[in-house]
Amino acid sequence: HVQLVESGGGSVQAGGSLRLSCAASGYTYSSYCMGWFRQAPGKEREGVAAIDSDGSTSYADSVKGRFTISQDNAKNTLYLQMNNLKPEDTAVYYCAASLRCPQLVLAVEGEPLNPGEQPAHYWGQGTQVTVS
Repeated sequence: HVQLVESGGGSVQAGGSLRLSCAASGYTYSSYCMGWFRQAPGKEREGVAAIDSDGSTSYADSVKGRFTISQDNAKNTLYLQMNNLKPEDTAVYYCAASLRCPQLVLAVEGEPLNPGEQPAHYWGQGTQVTVS
């Protein structure tokens, strides 16, 4: 069955860095677009970054220039390098896999989706990132 397992979260001071990883299994990794989402306490889930099978990337305005999404198709692993972290980056970060690449990109860029539409098919369990 499909599994997305995030790791690499933790606590860091403002200005610091973390690298999140997402190990995928149970499906053909290269067939899906991949993304990172986050959810802070009391807030809605928001898209952070997306990458397609060709390596094209998209980012939320709030993380542009600070976060970098990448993937290793040979290892079926997605990464998120987060630099210059800010307290407002504190959230649970989720890895996502999607066949709906346009919707995934829209969600990352903060654009609304059609009613009932989801940006991804599969989600990880999340990893906590705390910036103080």
